[in-house]
Amino acid sequence: MAYPYRHPSETRVLSERFGDPRARTLEGWREQGGYRALAKALELGPAEVIDTVKSSGLRGRGGAGFPTGVKWSFMPREKSGTHYLLINADESEPGAFKDRELIRWTPHQLLEGALIGAFAIRAEHVYVYIRGEFFEPTQILARAVEEVYEAGIAGADVMGSGVSIDVTLHCGAGAYICGEETALMNSLEGRRGQPRVKPPFPAAVGAFGRPTTVNNVETLCAIPHVVTNGGDWYRQWGTEKSPGTKLFNMSGHLVRRGNFELPLGFNLKELLYDVCGGVPNGRSLKAVIPGGSSVPILSAGEIDIPMHYEGVAEAGSMLGTASVIVMDDSTNIVKQVRRIVDFYAHESCGQCTPCREGTTWLAKIMLRIERGRGTMDDLDTLVQLGKNMIGTTICVLSDSAAAPILSSLEKFRDDYLALIPEAVAAASVADTVAATVQV
Repeated sequence: MAYPYRHPSETRVLSERFGDPRARTLEGWREQGGYRALAKALELGPAEVIDTVKSSGLRGRGGAGFPTGVKWSFMPREKSGTHYLLINADESEPGAFKDRELIRWTPHQLLEGALIGAFAIRAEHVYVYIRGEFFEPTQILARAVEEVYEAGIAGADVMGSGVSIDVTLHCGAGAYICGEETALMNSLEGRRGQPRVKPPFPAAVGAFGRPTTVNNVETLCAIPHVVTNGGDWYRQWGTEKSPGTKLFNMSGHLVRRGNFELPLGFNLKELLYDVCGGVPNGRSLKAVIPGGSSVPILSAGEIDIPMHYEGVAEAGSMLGTASVIVMDDSTNIVKQVRRIVDFYAHESCGQCTPCREGTTWLAKIMLRIERGRGTMDDLDTLVQLGKNMIGTTICVLSDSAAAPILSSLEKFRDDYLALIPEAVAAASVADTVAATVQV
């Protein structure tokens, strides 16, 4: 629905050529000025490229929102061996589907941003860690890699500059945890995909023991535009702390779903009702998950907020990947949260006890409640378990499982009570007493 449909509020920078098959080819990308940003970067030099990206305020689009230019500046300036740039294309969080679309339609936009990034951090090798199930995007990107080698844009002498940057595609085996940057590095090295304890951080000791930066697909796709037009140009959109545009992945009970590119700070309520046409079939809004399945849920009364990192945090949730999941009033919140927890229980790598045991027990208790066999004590156990899982593991997978449960218990407790026999019985007695008093 998002393309060829175009809403007047959209500001298409990264998605301008979605739906145009020629943008997939080197020739088609060059017709629109492709790879001029790389040529400009090679003239500027690594330090000035990093300063430009810093001035833009571009924040990582993988979910954490860390400033990209600052991240690049952590890499050592003195060369004493190989540096690596890893592209995290293992997009697999429920609700997220932007990175695969960027690769499907504009693979050269990603490669140009990656080559600029590699040059800036003095990396000789770019690895694209792409999810194995992304068959079509992988084929498209593989062809684009062949084209840049054939044209001398990648390889031993990038555009005649004397700079050497190789690009390798690496297909993952479909493990959600490998989207975490240190688990990604372990997987790339042929190890089990489990997160590493930090420090040391990747910029000091990363892939193959060498300095490494990991960037998200959408982040790198913004780089050619920033280098071509400058930091101030990019800051014309968004806010002081959250500049630029963002791809919002809209799914669930909406008239119009898909990817919409809008300035950061766009109002969530306007996004749902104006851009996406509101809730279909005459139903009303019940709940929204604003940043992918791993963040706290918002109720219908909490959506009049700006969609930037600070605005969503003030509302008690997170922008994350800006993957917005919308639920109408027919939704069984317990069932939906149970499905989310099932996902995280299945995808836990099992390395940390709070995650390995916690996600499994959360899933079992949620299923018991959903099937009408839960107790009031189960609700207390869910809260206790969830709180003990947050911030106690190497990565944030256990936090991701706990957040939807804790927020749904706080905001949609009636949905849980309606499935617990003792709560239903107590409510029935209370209603009878109230009716008797009135008579």
